[in-house]
Amino acid sequence: MMRSMFSGVSGLRNHQVRMDVIGNNIANVNTVGFKAGRVTFQEVFSQVIRGTSPPDDELGGTNPQQIGLGMAVSSIDTLFTQGNLQMTDKMTDLAIQGNGFFVLEDGGQFAYTRAGAFDIDGAGYLIDPGSGRRVLGWAADAGILPMRDVSNLGPVRISPGQSVPAKPTSALTYGGNLNAGAAIGDKHVTSIDIFDSLGAKHTLVMTFEKTADNQWSWTAAVGEIVLGGAAGTLTFGPTGELTVSTGGPITFDPGNGADSLSIAPDLANVNQYVSNSTCSAVSRDGYGVGVLVSFTTDPAGTITGVFSNGVTLALAQVAVASFANPAGLINQGGSLYRESNNSGVRQLGQAGTGNRGQIASGALEMSNVDLSQEFTNMIVTQRGFQANSRIISTSDEMLQELVNLKR
Repeated sequence: MMRSMFSGVSGLRNHQVRMDVIGNNIANVNTVGFKAGRVTFQEVFSQVIRGTSPPDDELGGTNPQQIGLGMAVSSIDTLFTQGNLQMTDKMTDLAIQGNGFFVLEDGGQFAYTRAGAFDIDGAGYLIDPGSGRRVLGWAADAGILPMRDVSNLGPVRISPGQSVPAKPTSALTYGGNLNAGAAIGDKHVTSIDIFDSLGAKHTLVMTFEKTADNQWSWTAAVGEIVLGGAAGTLTFGPTGELTVSTGGPITFDPGNGADSLSIAPDLANVNQYVSNSTCSAVSRDGYGVGVLVSFTTDPAGTITGVFSNGVTLALAQVAVASFANPAGLINQGGSLYRESNNSGVRQLGQAGTGNRGQIASGALEMSNVDLSQEFTNMIVTQRGFQANSRIISTSDEMLQELVNLKR
């Protein structure tokens, strides 16, 4: 008689546990990066009233007689299924599409999260604004990222005031047409800005003059300054292609303590046809000093800075960690997880490699809670709780009848 009552008690207790998990799921339906929980049940054990007997020549075998003694929680699992991405257009918001976790600095240890609602603090570090923990990754040196390993791992920093130093111009590439129908002595003038080692800008003027059929001379000048090596000739074939190019490199002393410039003009892409002269510089290296004005993050987690001088350089790369068994991670609250002895060892690397998903910039991963499923589970759990309470009340009534036999 008492067995049914204790079975009912176990059912009540464990259905309450399931309702607790369902309640937490529903409470976090709008929590960024939240992963829903799931409860599974199992039998506790069974009492064998009569054992089995084997078949023989005259009689068949008999099965055991067993009575179950209630149920227990088998597992409380965290479901790491993908949540929907919601666009926010905030460049510090990041979401992982696929497997993996962002890595945060946590008092000399690592914490892991799927919630990428990050921000930049007063020192320029990318942080979790709720806890102040810094996002970890790899910092670039002059636009070059290091090896992606733990020894190079550090806080990601995007300082709005950072600058990129000047780079002097050393190469110019020209392209376009010089008019084959121009008269002897006709000139075509084009100009481009060049930069010295201190970031000062100078205008280089290139003058092309037709000296004979299929032949042009060129000279270069910066204002009134006469440049060394700044003269040469271009000879074209009968079909308009450049056959011979002489002159250069162009040398220029900008003064003011800057290094002298030596610029090699590349004229291989200049041609000559009966058409308007369009020859001009199509590319140039070098730039002045630039200040960071904006940044973008690509699917690999590389943060690229856009500077006021038009230069784009890699600033850092956000690290992503993956685990063989993410369900084995320990939830420490605040949308953070930490490694356990059953999660497997973290595998750090860049997004989009190994078993790690890609990063979406300007987006957040929403909770993966399915409300329709949770409401259905809530109804089933309620009915299970109700049915187990009936077992207890019915068993109690039967015990009362037993007591009444004495009267």
